[in-house]
Amino acid sequence: MGPLLFEPDLKERIWGGEKLKNLYGKKTPFKYTGESWEVACHEHGASIIATGPYKGRTLCELLQTHSHHILGEGHEKGNKFPLLVKIIDAKEDLSVQVHPDDTYAKIIENGELGKSEAWVVMEADEGARLIIGLKKGTTQETFIEALRTNQLEQVLNEVEVKPGDVFNIPAGLIHAIGKGILLAEVQQNSDTTYRVYDWNRIGLDGQSRDLHIDKSKETIDFLDSYSTLPVHGSTVVREDAKHTYYILNQYFALETIEIDGSDRQLNENSYEIYMVLEGFGQLEGDFESLEVKKGDSLLIPATCIAYTFTGKMKLLKTYVPSSVKDTLKKLEVKGVQKEAITIQ
Repeated sequence: MGPLLFEPDLKERIWGGEKLKNLYGKKTPFKYTGESWEVACHEHGASIIATGPYKGRTLCELLQTHSHHILGEGHEKGNKFPLLVKIIDAKEDLSVQVHPDDTYAKIIENGELGKSEAWVVMEADEGARLIIGLKKGTTQETFIEALRTNQLEQVLNEVEVKPGDVFNIPAGLIHAIGKGILLAEVQQNSDTTYRVYDWNRIGLDGQSRDLHIDKSKETIDFLDSYSTLPVHGSTVVREDAKHTYYILNQYFALETIEIDGSDRQLNENSYEIYMVLEGFGQLEGDFESLEVKKGDSLLIPATCIAYTFTGKMKLLKTYVPSSVKDTLKKLEVKGVQKEAITIQ
């Protein structure tokens, strides 16, 4: 089985924009498209194979018949696909929200996964900001009082961003994507979101959107234990490519690769997911070559052992590490400085 190139599942959102269509060529039926589910197998949406012998089938359908080819022999059949990869276009501010961890979601959300995620900023208007975490000193009591008095904005921590910034957003960290930002999101395969505040906005149905205050209060981590700065990353230059490693946790690893020429990869992680952030080129190997361009997303299955990207492009790469400890050892052998990446 060769690499799988996808057509996304596009989502209309009240805060969405037109960049997915105008800048990335996404074929959307909506005037305002907020999310492009690039690599997805979830009950709320699935991406579709765009080329090759499996063209037209969803990733979910293909996993039912070819899970070991795609995910590797170590994956237990019937287990949920672990990742969801999106592009999010925020023409307006998203709601202030938080996601539960696995333990809370399993109990409260009928076995659903929790949701830790990471963001890679692709486009940002001048002065665009993210909300990440609460201001230092904010306790659960002061947070609740800010909610009661409609002064929540006074305790939210804002971070100005630029293209290329990478942020780690673990479960329990309150956050929001601000208007004028388009970003790639890698996350656990969950669609569980607790809205804390929605700017008094009316939804597409003409009604106020639901808030989830009680669940949010139980889910938010008030210990202020996470950095709200962009992840610095550790860069290793290898011939025609610059690899920058950012995040490593039990749910996913995240890195970017800037190529000007060619970069050969060995699949060490059972399967790997790529998104083309910039540029274009070809993906070659023991399979029919694929042309890839800005905005494309693809999955390298476990049966695809070696492959080469050729061209001038910047890639996002993500995968699920078999072991954080063992993966970190491999990265250190490659020259990665663990102090510069976020490890959980």
